[in-house]
Amino acid sequence: MPPLPRPPISPAPVPQAPIVRRLIASAGLAAAFVALLAFVPAAATQAATDEAAEGAPIVAVTPPTSLDPAAATGRSIFAAKCAQCHGAEAGGRYGLGPPLIHPFYRPGHHADAAFLLAVRNGVPAHHWRFGNMPPVPGLTEGDVKMIVAYVRAVQQANGIR
Repeated sequence: MPPLPRPPISPAPVPQAPIVRRLIASAGLAAAFVALLAFVPAAATQAATDEAAEGAPIVAVTPPTSLDPAAATGRSIFAAKCAQCHGAEAGGRYGLGPPLIHPFYRPGHHADAAFLLAVRNGVPAHHWRFGNMPPVPGLTEGDVKMIVAYVRAVQQANGIR
């Protein structure tokens, strides 16, 4: 009588401590959440862009009631160098550029220095589907500081701190 076939031998599972299982599960959930956050604004912007006329404002913006001198100068510079893509009051323009009056650009997420780097070096698309932002020639560091003063004033007037 031929011998019976042996069942395949599989390695015994390595026991994991409960904390390790929890950490692995938490890391997986965190990664899924981050992926979702990265996708949702881009998808929402794309869907909205399909429905809105190119160049139309993305966000309704309440202008500040007053501006300090630096922010007032920044508003003029913004109008000349930034509004073509980001809108007259930084509310963005469908198909052209994102709104800077958005929690993504709050000081705790994009520090003032990020605006200077964006102007100098350009920015690869990362929050929105507007394509890459090219560098903006002809602006000094002082100009950018005044633009940031204006953007921050408009953000505050719209509840972004």
